[in-house]
Amino acid sequence: MNTADLLDTLSDEELVERVVKDNNPFFFGELYDRYAKIVYNKCFGFSRTEDEAKDLTQDVFLLLFVKLRTFKGKSKFSTWLYSFTYNFCANHVNRNRERKISDKAKAIDENDDTYLIHVPEETLLRLKVSKLRKALEIIPSEDKSLLLLKYQDEVPVRELAGLLDVSESAIKMRLKRAKSKVIVAYNKLG
Repeated sequence: MNTADLLDTLSDEELVERVVKDNNPFFFGELYDRYAKIVYNKCFGFSRTEDEAKDLTQDVFLLLFVKLRTFKGKSKFSTWLYSFTYNFCANHVNRNRERKISDKAKAIDENDDTYLIHVPEETLLRLKVSKLRKALEIIPSEDKSLLLLKYQDEVPVRELAGLLDVSESAIKMRLKRAKSKVIVAYNKLG
């Protein structure tokens, strides 16, 4: 079996195992090839320019090579990678405070549950994309990451619970609160 055929037969998890075992950049290159475009798209959601998204993508993969041994297989590798990417990008944005939206929008107090409202999933789908993107920048990055994993990447609640090491009911409550926060932020944008 030639190398290309071998790579095609290996699952993501098997590739991770081989990278971790031998620190083999060849197998890591295959993971990169499989996920570079997807990671770029995730990074683009947190960046202002294509160049910044490219830089973030490279940074994600550099850190991923170092942190790959922390993947424990509690979820699919792709889910873990999406979470890894979102967390990296959210940290990047949080480190760069001047990037916060500088309009009349007011940041939401994370501990204030008075705005907690019931938000049907269909409501999120009807929001204007550009305004929703601004609203997502206002809410805490952890909430943004959770919403994007659930609704953009369609990660099931069970996998999110395993990934974050909390119960499924805790994930459902976090999603409910995050949806409320994004709706309130969206409405404050006018």
